[in-house]
Amino acid sequence: MAILEVKELEVFYGVIQALKGISFEVNPGEIIALIGANGAGKTTTLQTITGLIPSKTGHIVYDGADITKMPGHKLVAMRMAHVPEGRRVFAQLTVLQNLKLGAYTRKDKGEIEDTLKMIYQRFPRLEERKNQMAGTLSGGEQQMLAMGRALMSHPKLIVMDEPSMGLSPIYVNEIFDIIQNINADGTTVLLVEQNAKKALSIAHRAYVLETGKIVLSGDAQELMNDDSVKKAYLSE
Repeated sequence: MAILEVKELEVFYGVIQALKGISFEVNPGEIIALIGANGAGKTTTLQTITGLIPSKTGHIVYDGADITKMPGHKLVAMRMAHVPEGRRVFAQLTVLQNLKLGAYTRKDKGEIEDTLKMIYQRFPRLEERKNQMAGTLSGGEQQMLAMGRALMSHPKLIVMDEPSMGLSPIYVNEIFDIIQNINADGTTVLLVEQNAKKALSIAHRAYVLETGKIVLSGDAQELMNDDSVKKAYLSE
């Protein structure tokens, strides 16, 4: 059974329709990529799934429960985490304070400490900088912090919006390696990414959005070899 099902989702910004009845699903253990040009509706899709934007019609089912009208903060307790576009770390708080905020729905202090140790193993730089203000980190380090903060909630599904945006090539490769490692450890990933080549290289399946509609879907490797995808998204 799918861990996430999106059914006939329509979203409007005033009179402008951003999503035009999209449907897709994410199965447990997958990395699913949503690719498309700017303005295609990728970020809107993620923000609607995670309760930040209301839908006009359609349904969202997560882990067997209808979450269509559920506010975002309740989804964290249901083990869905969102790494937003632009990282959105709390600049005036330390790295450690940011990470602990990610665990605000969890009650067992021992388990939280165990998760924190795991985060530090995965992101050694965060441990080195745990007492540093988050706003003083580099872009790549802030992205790692945003991912680490999301993982502190111990999610079943992690939703990531443009994790490579604005990063140097070295950091881009590192971030994508980390996404694969997170997935290998059992967390399902829904990834929105402008860098379609990198996204397809690590995804199991992918969906292509154009102006609020899904126009293509399938195995990620097959889409990488699709002529229309190559021409639109993979040309250097």
